[in-house]
Amino acid sequence: MEYQALAKDILSHVGGKENITSLVHCATRLRFKLKDNKKADADGLKANPGIIMVVESVGQFQVVVGNHVHDVWQAVRDEAGLTDETSVAEPVQGEKISLVGRIIDIVSGIFTPFIGIMAASGILKGLLALAVVCGWLTTNSGTYQIWFAASDALFFFFPLILGYTAGKKFGGNAFVTLAIGGALTHPLMIKAFEASQAPGAISETFLGIPITFINYSGSVIPIILAAWVSCWIERQCNKYLHSAVKNFFGPLICIAITVPLTFLVIGPLATLLSQGLAYGYQAIYIFAPWLAGAALGALWQVCVIFGLHWGLVPLMINNLTVFGQDTMLPILLPAVLGQVGAVLGIFLRTRDPRQKILAGSAATAGIFGITEPAVYGLTLPLRRPFIFGCISGAIGGAIVGFSNSHVYSFGFANVFTLAQMIPPGGVDATLWGGILGTVVSLLLACILTFVAGMPKTTVVAKPIAVVPGEDDIFSPMTGTVLALGQVPDSTFAAGLLGQGAAIIPSDNKVIAPFAGEVASLFQTKHAIGLLSNSGIEVLIHVGIDTVRLEGKPFTAHVSVGDKVQPGDLLLEFDRDAILSAGYDLATPIIISNSDDYRAVTTVASTSVESGMPLLVVNR
Repeated sequence: MEYQALAKDILSHVGGKENITSLVHCATRLRFKLKDNKKADADGLKANPGIIMVVESVGQFQVVVGNHVHDVWQAVRDEAGLTDETSVAEPVQGEKISLVGRIIDIVSGIFTPFIGIMAASGILKGLLALAVVCGWLTTNSGTYQIWFAASDALFFFFPLILGYTAGKKFGGNAFVTLAIGGALTHPLMIKAFEASQAPGAISETFLGIPITFINYSGSVIPIILAAWVSCWIERQCNKYLHSAVKNFFGPLICIAITVPLTFLVIGPLATLLSQGLAYGYQAIYIFAPWLAGAALGALWQVCVIFGLHWGLVPLMINNLTVFGQDTMLPILLPAVLGQVGAVLGIFLRTRDPRQKILAGSAATAGIFGITEPAVYGLTLPLRRPFIFGCISGAIGGAIVGFSNSHVYSFGFANVFTLAQMIPPGGVDATLWGGILGTVVSLLLACILTFVAGMPKTTVVAKPIAVVPGEDDIFSPMTGTVLALGQVPDSTFAAGLLGQGAAIIPSDNKVIAPFAGEVASLFQTKHAIGLLSNSGIEVLIHVGIDTVRLEGKPFTAHVSVGDKVQPGDLLLEFDRDAILSAGYDLATPIIISNSDDYRAVTTVASTSVESGMPLLVVNR
């Protein structure tokens, strides 16, 4: 119930549940596949305090909500009545997506469902490697073996996991494709592979056709191709089999055909493709490792912004499958830490308490590999810090590439990746090179941002004398004035939604702060968006987390589209009911389009009367 109101608002702005083809999520964003993207209202979503950013890329409508994305995803699913059987392969009328876009869409749909456990497994593998190097554990101890099994299970049984998610992605019976993945890693097949490697081994056949046994544990491409074939066969069965028998004979036909076909044709061909991709990347990397490092280090965060980074995930896993090591992931670590360094530079340089709070929380998230809060909240809007982060990532990536650094287990680029870079034979120059490139990227981005990354004009919230004009924002209520950084909500306090101030109201009315119109009104009536005649966008959010009250203490006196004059009554609310329910009455008044202006200055003192000057927008 905590995110029900947010889920309703998201649904209403993506065109309703009938416009949703599919919905998955990754670490911070909901990824919608919509039947008609024109029905979605990106600007309306951006006005919601619970939404950080909206991105449209590679056929996906992506809504960035933060680390609580799973809870929001579940709330949206529940509200829309989506089920696990909602096909993400359903065609969209009139949709034209490039080949790259289709590949990214398929990859993200297959891998995002288990992104959390994949990252956790990689971190645990890295910590185990660190424990062995430091002498805390030995590889033959029971403690090590149990934790190693926990960290390696996902990757060893990749064909089962990928079989399930690929089956869902391709619109088939996911349990059928899971069973096919199970066949690829069945102990009998692994034993047959080991026997085929022995000198003088006799070639086995299937109905007279020679079998090429391959160890598919940890493989990626064979099961994805096999799942696609199985789902195609399943659709043909559904066309021609009678409903009385297709639930049994459909899966029977799928596994009876697809499993042998995979061992005989799909698997060997997919293995050749996997090796071709791995050796092709390796050839490029060997030709100029520093150049590969610089290019990936510079462009990685750009790919993240548009959701294109998923295209590299299978390549990294494939490198580990073919070579037992990967050089791509270490190069990406400086790109991530470059953005962390940029927000640390902002943290040290800014005098704006809102930016300082946001920079601190964004840096913490970035250390663990989540850079969206840093990029969308600070570095990208400020532009120069983002550029400095990318430049530093390129320099750090070049150092890592030149050092020939590797990882020996899969994960996502974060501080624990350094532990995954420890070679099995012990610490050597490749590890030190990886550490050097990462530290250089972090420090260089921090220094560049501190010196030249911030605008010369900073926002200082202090009382000043003003002459009322078209850029004045009058107070919409009577009460005590707070700096936005004092609001007990990190989204508002960090300035994610814009600059402004907050008021703890002493009465129960919200009036219009200028002449303009009502741009938006939340269903729960706890927040209202206004647009002034001069183009200033203002969000008034009565109380903190009051969306959970589902509109009960609020009464709206205007509707969307209504014209208003200064002092017109917009909302009324029951102060006692809100306080009795345990909610904070601090009311942020936000300039939603702050980035369009040079500065936003608070002109009220510690208390203010409704209709008196509160903020001034400096163009």
